[in-house]
Amino acid sequence: MIQQSHRTQLRRMQPVAIAALTLLCLLTPLIARAADEDPDTARITASGDVLKELLDSPSGISHDLLNKAYCVIILPSVKKGGFIVAAQYGRGIMTCRSGNNFDGPWSPPIMMQSSGGSVGFQIGGQATDFVVLVMNDQGAHAVMNGKAKLGSDASVAAGPVGRTAEASTNASMSAEMLSYSRSQGVFAGISLSGTSLGPDENSNEKIYGKKLSGSDIFSGTVQPPPSAANLLSTLTATSPTRVK
Repeated sequence: MIQQSHRTQLRRMQPVAIAALTLLCLLTPLIARAADEDPDTARITASGDVLKELLDSPSGISHDLLNKAYCVIILPSVKKGGFIVAAQYGRGIMTCRSGNNFDGPWSPPIMMQSSGGSVGFQIGGQATDFVVLVMNDQGAHAVMNGKAKLGSDASVAAGPVGRTAEASTNASMSAEMLSYSRSQGVFAGISLSGTSLGPDENSNEKIYGKKLSGSDIFSGTVQPPPSAANLLSTLTATSPTRVK
């Protein structure tokens, strides 16, 4: 009787075991792809996610200011498996409106890195995303062509928050860059004065398969990677042309 009972239980468990095995087979390729995603690709994907969330939020980035921006810099706190990857702090992307006058379509992402200033203080701390709107061509070239120190090589001010916000203060109106941070769901203007920003040459080579300067990528000599699809489609849909 005991053996028969065991056989009955085994027969009842077979459909469950088969279903579980089938589900595992379906999920294994997805898990493998997520594990294999390199940090640079993850950084681009996370940048697109951060930007979309902050553009969709009523308390996020001002659409009016984005329409006037020449470039957008995003430094996301990349997360994998629920854990913050500390090495990703201070690394992100920059995309600019193409063309000599910065009035064309958004460019492929330039991989960026930062050091010092407010970004540096976040290393090892809580998850923090940083977004910088570059408001003129001088600021764009300063960051694109080398490691620019914000506050000296390019002026920066805390950006006003909210979809309809305007740069109302004198500092904001004259600044070459407007900077923001988001931590624990709170989005606010923050001055990144003292932070150095510039192209991440090693990451650009990994993404595009050859050594490229920030200006090379901006000029349209390469196609954007697939991971930038969400980032560029969000910018194109929200702000297709610069308001002069």
